[in-house]
Amino acid sequence: MRHYYLGLAANYSGGHLLRHTFAIGRERDRTILQQYLAQKYNGDALLTKNGRSALTLALKAYFKPGDGIVVNGFTCYAVYEAIKAAKMVPIWADINKDNLNFDTKTLSKAISNNNQNRGVPIRGLIIQNSLGNVVNISEIENFTKKHNLTIIEDLAHCVGAKYADGREVGTIGAAAALSFGKEKSIDTISGGAVVLHHPYYSKIEVPGKLPKISDTLRARFYPVFGAVARGLSHIYLGGIWMRILVKIHWVEKSADNKLDLTRKIAKFEAKMALDQLKNLREHNKVPLRTYRLVEDRPQVLSTLRSKGFYFDGLWYEKPVSPERYYKKVRFPESDCPVAVEVASKIINLPTYYNKKDLVPAEEVIKKYREEQK
Repeated sequence: MRHYYLGLAANYSGGHLLRHTFAIGRERDRTILQQYLAQKYNGDALLTKNGRSALTLALKAYFKPGDGIVVNGFTCYAVYEAIKAAKMVPIWADINKDNLNFDTKTLSKAISNNNQNRGVPIRGLIIQNSLGNVVNISEIENFTKKHNLTIIEDLAHCVGAKYADGREVGTIGAAAALSFGKEKSIDTISGGAVVLHHPYYSKIEVPGKLPKISDTLRARFYPVFGAVARGLSHIYLGGIWMRILVKIHWVEKSADNKLDLTRKIAKFEAKMALDQLKNLREHNKVPLRTYRLVEDRPQVLSTLRSKGFYFDGLWYEKPVSPERYYKKVRFPESDCPVAVEVASKIINLPTYYNKKDLVPAEEVIKKYREEQK
């Protein structure tokens, strides 16, 4: 078997695949999902086209154009895009290797660097709990109170997880932004939501337009395309198949899902998101992906490929990924050296594979683990 990163939905069993492909959504599913999220996170819930649109709405609700927003120095382009769409300024904070998140030391450094070099008024902070690894929330909260910063929680990686003090993620900040995209905690291929707590800075337009038909069809049939790719992988054609689908726009890479503040989630995706939210398992505390830091990553990936493990789809191969968008960000690498190092060494393992299936991959990785040096 040749293992590809195709996202959780593309690795569905037969039953899951059929339920996704033939799911029938109704307008009431949107309403029920909205009500469920409003109650769960105790605020005003809006349904969106995707996660970056949800995050943009959260930022626009609490901050003004030109405000500085502190963000994890190891993240995806969607977060940067949301900040720029809200006409705000990203303030990058370095991470630690233990959980891929910023801490109070790196936050202090980021603010100090900004005050010395840019002087942007910093008003907010986005907590993303990277790959499902949670921050030290009590320390972060004390820090934000000291510096008068408003917290926004990005739940793309961590729906259902709990902080060390027992509080659930999404219940701490002024807003909680959710993404239902590929390989997220709630995976319906696309879609998102935001929950806002009172009071917020400005009135937010409710996304009202229907999703584009092409977007809905891509989301509905992605698991089928993934199943075909798994079958073709036995004859070494799975990767070629997926590249063709991307080329003809039948499959859309997650980073290319366009931000749109006017459109809402598809009805069938709302139904599926609600089902997944209601059935969050206790072991959802397991990270979205586990990660290893290795020396000579190109050699590790080459060796893994020779054994049938195509783990080249990394989160993240650059501090702000994917690599094809990295130059747009103008990331301050000298301010975030740990993020730069981690991005050059990280290997991700999916948590939705059986551990037994990953034993050969772990054996390869073990020879190159950074900890062994």
